[in-house]
Amino acid sequence: MKLKYPVNLHKGMTALVVVGLMFYFHNFSTSAWVYLALHGSYGLLWLLKDKIFPDKQWEQNVSTPYAIFVFLVMGLYWIAPFILISSNTITPPYLIGISVACCMIGVMLHFGSDAQKYFTLQYKSGLITDGFFSRSRNINYLGELMIYGGFALVSASWLGFAGITLFFVGAFIPNMIKKDKSLSRYAEFAGYKRNTGLLFPGLFKNG
Repeated sequence: MKLKYPVNLHKGMTALVVVGLMFYFHNFSTSAWVYLALHGSYGLLWLLKDKIFPDKQWEQNVSTPYAIFVFLVMGLYWIAPFILISSNTITPPYLIGISVACCMIGVMLHFGSDAQKYFTLQYKSGLITDGFFSRSRNINYLGELMIYGGFALVSASWLGFAGITLFFVGAFIPNMIKKDKSLSRYAEFAGYKRNTGLLFPGLFKNG
């Protein structure tokens, strides 16, 4: 079984899960609808992205037990909507505004950089040091962090950040370190590393 199957199933189910929570808790507030629009549409965009410019890391084969484990762990991302909807939280308008802005910028960085990587590698293999990756070596992770951070902000609770925090520490950081080790095989990587940030864009370039 490909790793992308449990991932895509989770992404695609998110809108249904949020709608289910809204009906179960009889919560159809503006905050709940905003959350549904943000996280639900992101799930659909992810599925579209997988069709147009898939990431090869999700194409690897895994065992069925591991696939189930991945799906269950990704359920941590549903903590924010559960907290928001079950508690009937009314998110302040300014926080909703910040959330939407974070998600929009995050989608641009995440999907844009993934598209650049996919289509660039179709024609030229090697280290990608321009465009989205000119100042950050993991701009896609920064975008994803902003997206889920935006979702958590709508919940207006620190518990909403539990899922993204665990994923950042348990998956994002190890993957970024692993990627650096893999890219170090390129002669130009040392100079590229000095001019970029691991996650956040480097403000200045040397030379």
